[in-house]
Amino acid sequence: MKKRTFYSEAAYLLGILTIALGVAFMEKADFGVSMVVAPAYLLYLKLSETWSFITFGMMEYVFQAALLLLMILLLRKFRLSYLFSFLTAVLYGFVLDGCMALTGLLPGDTLPLRLLFYAAGMLLCSAGVALMFHTYVSPEVYELFVKELASARQWDVSRVKTFYDCTSCLLGVALSFAFFGLWHFEGVKLGTIFCALVNGWIIGKIGLLLDRRYEFKDALPFRGFFLGK
Repeated sequence: MKKRTFYSEAAYLLGILTIALGVAFMEKADFGVSMVVAPAYLLYLKLSETWSFITFGMMEYVFQAALLLLMILLLRKFRLSYLFSFLTAVLYGFVLDGCMALTGLLPGDTLPLRLLFYAAGMLLCSAGVALMFHTYVSPEVYELFVKELASARQWDVSRVKTFYDCTSCLLGVALSFAFFGLWHFEGVKLGTIFCALVNGWIIGKIGLLLDRRYEFKDALPFRGFFLGK
């Protein structure tokens, strides 16, 4: 089967949109947000009680700025392209706030609708991450952290992703207990746990499907800059 061309720049933009929409759908379903965004979501819930101007998207890029600093310290290297991951996080934050406003207009008070939103959200998030792995443009810090760590240690990226997701989920649980009381699960629920266990596998499968159907090419001559060449 002849592969169709998929431009990596388009994968970048579509990846941001699908991840943001997926997160918004999962938040709407209220079965627990994605484990990747759980820490930022808990910070948003707690801090917005005091400062109403704080949004979910805002806490996302603030948290990712801290994660970027941690990555640089762990890998002991820095590239200018890493700063573009923060810019990606800011762009994603604005798109997320827009998607949250849109999903807020949808009905979601019945169990079937909530299940539908959860399933759609998880698949959209996984597809978005898989797309971001096929672009040279700096991804969100979440994906960059996984990608760079796997590359530096020569580990399988899907396994690193699953480990990172589980760690993020545990951090979300700890923040939920700290902010809202022991054994009070806010934002981190059964849906979060399920997503943490299968998300890496789903991303791997979607990535293989994309590779079979599409040939990813660059439309713009910027790959060398982002890869430090």
